[in-house]
Amino acid sequence: MVYILLAPGFEEAEALVPADLLRRANIDTALVSLQGEAVAGSHQITVKADLTLDRADLNRAEMVVLPGGGVGVKNLGEDPRVEALVREAIRRDIWVAAICAAPTLLGRWGLLEGKKAICYPGLEGQLTGAQVQTAPGEIKDGKIITCRAAGSAFDFGAELIEALLDRAAVDKVLESICY
Repeated sequence: MVYILLAPGFEEAEALVPADLLRRANIDTALVSLQGEAVAGSHQITVKADLTLDRADLNRAEMVVLPGGGVGVKNLGEDPRVEALVREAIRRDIWVAAICAAPTLLGRWGLLEGKKAICYPGLEGQLTGAQVQTAPGEIKDGKIITCRAAGSAFDFGAELIEALLDRAAVDKVLESICY
């Protein structure tokens, strides 16, 4: 199961494009709200979550994904349950992926020490402990995947599929959407 965490103000493309691609690859994927069923994104697109954070079960998890969006990342960072979940995922060697501003949370929590990472341009100083990368796209280091921004949402989703399955699965999904 892939858990994509949705906090009010999340960047819609960074959550929904990867969710769509993961589901096309037949990977169980749940949109997880911090509370309640409906979550409004940064562009006022309201999404119905599959479950709430208190129902996320790391015993079933293959990956935890943190979308960006300035307000969404602020809200994720203010919920101590999110940090606890991510820390436990890393302790259990479960994939953790973050895009746009969300990798800064991994830096704040001390989870990027010595790892290559990327984030939204201008926020690199918040990737505490990381070997900051500047190339566009996504960076995989160990079981952590980081990505630059909404414009990379398709590449981010493809990287998540490849991490969980293989390149052939990625190619099949991307071909099906004429990417």
